[in-house]
Amino acid sequence: MAVLVTGGGGFLGSAIVRMLHARGDNVRVLGRGNYPHLTDCISRLFQSDIRDATAVRAACQGVDTVFHVAAMPRIWGKRRDFESVHVEGTKNVIDACRDCGVEKLIYTSTPSVVFGNGRESLCGVNESHPYPRAYLADYPRTKAIAEQMVLRANGEGLATVALRPHLIWGPGDPHLVPRIIARSRAGKLRQIGGDDTLVDVTYIDNAAHAHILAANALKPCASCAGRAYFISQGEPVQLWEWLNKILSAIGAPTITRKISYARAYRIGGCCEAIYRVMRLRGDPPMTRFLAAQLANSHYFDISAARRDFGYDLLVSTESGERRLIECLKRSENL
Repeated sequence: MAVLVTGGGGFLGSAIVRMLHARGDNVRVLGRGNYPHLTDCISRLFQSDIRDATAVRAACQGVDTVFHVAAMPRIWGKRRDFESVHVEGTKNVIDACRDCGVEKLIYTSTPSVVFGNGRESLCGVNESHPYPRAYLADYPRTKAIAEQMVLRANGEGLATVALRPHLIWGPGDPHLVPRIIARSRAGKLRQIGGDDTLVDVTYIDNAAHAHILAANALKPCASCAGRAYFISQGEPVQLWEWLNKILSAIGAPTITRKISYARAYRIGGCCEAIYRVMRLRGDPPMTRFLAAQLANSHYFDISAARRDFGYDLLVSTESGERRLIECLKRSENL
């Protein structure tokens, strides 16, 4: 089967590419880099951007299935950039799928699409939970727009599904865990809120596996067609305890100092204003969205994914933790 993975050089995209290659698929990648780590896994690389409609259409020619993973993996940036990548880029992918006769489109969304003003926790909610009226950041806002575009595109010619994996982690993670470790060693890490924050996490192999299971089940009349699904380990972790476990295992300073959610939220608002007015580059040390994500519980009911396309764990949380810690120790020569 001919398959295209947009954003195939990223953390999740690379895992999906490797799994598809391992089962014998002809895998193409559309992305901005060279990705030498995937040389043996891909049949063709389209080095471009999903905002280039011509390039997207060329990459989709002769393809049966598209995994649309490409995104801006940041919570801060220019509104225009988020809109052009998530909204316009996704429109390009949908249009190319239709023009080129692609049969299946699997979109990587995020649980953040249902995370609104941050004033309440999301505990065990399922996919019936509505989109909020307003968002604290452009990342979840534009991902929500893109998700709805993908789901509306579902029809007889093109079957679509959206997956919402939460806090993807594991060996090779370039985002979540390395940033936590760096801030810990710089003495800049603080616990926000209380000790009882419960959050869902998703080991990288499980996130990739969910995408492939969804693709296997997807067809015009399938129960998963035109729907979104939460994906996780199926049991939340106590956030600060879990992070301290990883930090302690590699000899990094654990998180001991705390600030209240209200204070972190105010600091986040001030940082956003300063960065916006002064047009500073990089990410603010705190934002309102980040404060809300760290202080509030958010975990989800994944029974629909289990029911509709047989989602189950390849790697348990405990096993994933061991693999991650071993990888971190090797990388730091511990």
